[in-house]
Amino acid sequence: MSARRTRNICGKAALVAAVALSGTALLAAPAKTAEPDPAWAKMLVQVKSTLDGTLQPCYFWAPEAAKTNAVPLIVGLHTWSYDYKATSHYQTVLNYAKKRGWAMVGPNFRGPNKTPPACGGDPAVQDIVDAVNYAKTHAKIDAARVYIVGGSGGGHMTLLMLGRHPEVFAAGAAFCPITDIARWHADSLLDHPGRGKNYARMLEQACGGTPAEKPAEYAHRSPLTWLDRAKKAGVGAYIVTGIHDGWKGSVPVGHSFRAFNALANPEDRVSEADIAAIEETQQVPAALAYTGPRDPFYSERMRIHFRRTSANVRFTLMEGGHGGNYAAGLDFLSRQAKGRPTDFSLPEKGKAREEALGK
Repeated sequence: MSARRTRNICGKAALVAAVALSGTALLAAPAKTAEPDPAWAKMLVQVKSTLDGTLQPCYFWAPEAAKTNAVPLIVGLHTWSYDYKATSHYQTVLNYAKKRGWAMVGPNFRGPNKTPPACGGDPAVQDIVDAVNYAKTHAKIDAARVYIVGGSGGGHMTLLMLGRHPEVFAAGAAFCPITDIARWHADSLLDHPGRGKNYARMLEQACGGTPAEKPAEYAHRSPLTWLDRAKKAGVGAYIVTGIHDGWKGSVPVGHSFRAFNALANPEDRVSEADIAAIEETQQVPAALAYTGPRDPFYSERMRIHFRRTSANVRFTLMEGGHGGNYAAGLDFLSRQAKGRPTDFSLPEKGKAREEALGK
């Protein structure tokens, strides 16, 4: 590759990163991504889909200890409009896995959510299961400590996987997730700050039509359809979104509230009237405002506006836009294991860091 082309690719990548860090939602159409750098290329494997037999790209890393001792496994996911070549989506997860001595997989799950196999389709779901099984055959994995984490489109897929395959995962952390894609189709068509009509077009391409034309397809790909299975299985879930998402970002906070409601005990659910008010005003009613203990993973700049914990789920609404808190989510995951009660305890120390998420 020529030096000029290398500079052009790096310049485009830097522009994408700068927009993401600003908290501004990216357009749905993904920027062209370069091939993974050599460090990531060394971790790239091809996993054969047990659903359609195709070879699917996936990153895989395991510590030396996994040759002899069972270690936890974490699945990191890319966002809505990107594919596996956007390695920044996996970097925080890989760093944490290396620090903790965990194994990590970063599947492509059919790339951007604009084709029928992607967008929560059965091939994408199976790709994630196949990636987990690939890790289990190439390293010693503690099956009681398999986790999944992602933001935006990765948050959508995190919650979908907890519902579709609760037997696989001990817990998941989802940031600013899309949880009802028929509702998001309607959200995306509104003339409203932060919304992007191209998302509706992507959904129609993936589902083969509009929600009115393909209601079953939209339901099948929506986490809300499946989360009752995660609840019954006792899978732990940590959900975070910024209060200004839907205004500064394209996923209204009601998506996260409704995922919480699906996983929570009935008496702890948030009313539709309160959800609508929070979405409209970008403020939490005084009666719902958070007054609990300090959480070291949330600073004043990204303070907690609302938090509720019920059954095996915790939902945090923080100051911010379309973003997440990987440090808090990964800390939560580190304490979970199948067969044990979900652990919502807080450490004494932690570093608050919001990660803005492009689509």
